Amino acid sequence: MKTETERIPEPYKINQLMHQKTYLSNGELKEWKGEFSEVYSTISSTEQYAPTALGSVPVLSEAVALEALDAASAAYSNGQGLWPTMKVADRIACMEKFVNQMKTKREEVVKLLMWEIGKNLSDSEKEFDRTIDYIYDTIEDYKKMDRASARFEKNGGVHAHIRRGPLGVVLCLGPYNYPLNETFCLLIPALIMGNTTIFKPAKLGVLLLTPLMEAFQNSFPKGVVNILFGRGRTVASPLMQDGRIDVLALIGHSTSANALQNSHPKSNRLRMVLGLEANNPAIVLPDADLDLAVNECIAGATAFNGQRCTALKVLYVHEAIAEKFTKAFSEKVDALKFGNPWDKGAHLTPLPEPDKPAYIQGLIDDAVAKGATIQNRRGGERTENYIFPAVLYPASTKMRVYEEEQFGPVIPIVPFSDSQEPLTAMAESNYGQQVSLFGRDAKTVAPLLDALVNLVCRVNLNSSCQRGPDVYPFTGRKDSAVSTLSVHDALRSFSIRTFVASKDNADNNAILQELLDTKASNFVSTDYLL
Repeated sequence: MKTETERIPEPYKINQLMHQKTYLSNGELKEWKGEFSEVYSTISSTEQYAPTALGSVPVLSEAVALEALDAASAAYSNGQGLWPTMKVADRIACMEKFVNQMKTKREEVVKLLMWEIGKNLSDSEKEFDRTIDYIYDTIEDYKKMDRASARFEKNGGVHAHIRRGPLGVVLCLGPYNYPLNETFCLLIPALIMGNTTIFKPAKLGVLLLTPLMEAFQNSFPKGVVNILFGRGRTVASPLMQDGRIDVLALIGHSTSANALQNSHPKSNRLRMVLGLEANNPAIVLPDADLDLAVNECIAGATAFNGQRCTALKVLYVHEAIAEKFTKAFSEKVDALKFGNPWDKGAHLTPLPEPDKPAYIQGLIDDAVAKGATIQNRRGGERTENYIFPAVLYPASTKMRVYEEEQFGPVIPIVPFSDSQEPLTAMAESNYGQQVSLFGRDAKTVAPLLDALVNLVCRVNLNSSCQRGPDVYPFTGRKDSAVSTLSVHDALRSFSIRTFVASKDNADNNAILQELLDTKASNFVSTDYLL
């Protein structure tokens, strides 16, 4: 019989610990001499269960964080720095240099995605490849923007040359569930628009930045990208309190966003770009294709163990088909394979947060105490690093699992008799990101679509909630988001329209003509990128 270590394929074994000893500040990879935090995976590599040590990362001080802020502020230099005044083509060249180097680190990053956050091999590879695609899509959209702005407008006797300009210094705080893709959906558009950045990875998925540190260092001018490690209260809070952060870009929880915003001395000047929590529902109408609805809801509720802001968190199913749906759904949930990320066909994988199984158990116990039953045979089965998805029926508004963004493997099913019921619940909810609607009758679906688009920002017809394709808007209402994170919109979220205006007279026109002929200005130019 093979030991646990022997079961791990050779390419994915942890043969050497990764100790991240440096941080990136002012263009230098500086060695940290202070406290370090050990990084562990909840995946065991021993016969008797024990977390696997992966390495360590610096626990940086407030002083180091403020030094990085000094560097980012100097690099921006009130809009006069090299980076914000650089030609579009030159900023793109820096980004292309970075992405070309990043592609060489695929194997290392994918391996760390599996170990650090428990994401299966297929999804880890997809996250890396999707991030590469996102960068290239951002570059292409930026070229389109440049082409569209390479012209003059004339209104009321005034010429205007309108482009988009940077906002200043951006603090980027990414999430642990997509520590590469969603983090870069903040960082990449912020950078390419001419902002300077300070980036602190999430508490999980932190080591996977290590293979990319040199690429960041040698692809961008000094001070443009600064990467810090450590505790949010020690690193992020002092940066906000300083007042020189112009944009807070965060994917996480609204309580964190509110606390950071409130700590800024001039919050009215602070641009917020936020992807926050959600409680996305599915609404299954009585005429829905049952097999399709079950399969899509399985995908939406259990992909990456429900640890996605786009996950389906509650299923509203019409009472006419609720029991039939619940039975079919529960059987399919029980058939899902649990295993380590590299195991073939493993859909369910270890939870990266050590305390998450106990938290989910608390939600299950609360729901059962308030009238729900666990519908699937394996629901709530515990191991040291996992709790099997529990299908809870009938769920009600009185239960914690209904109100909280559980961010884990538990699925409440709520029966309804009138489609107004889920609409009212969504209207009363603190969240408004997405919804899935399952039904086949156009006359029934039409008024629901018209109502739902005003409650959330994406309605998925007969399909699960999802982020992609990344060129489509990704945002939300109420506590779910501020601003929009997608290729096209993100470029606009991290910039502002600015322009040069000149009255239509001979002297001004002569100056403009000379500017264009001599190419003396990077802003006043009709050149564009094909």
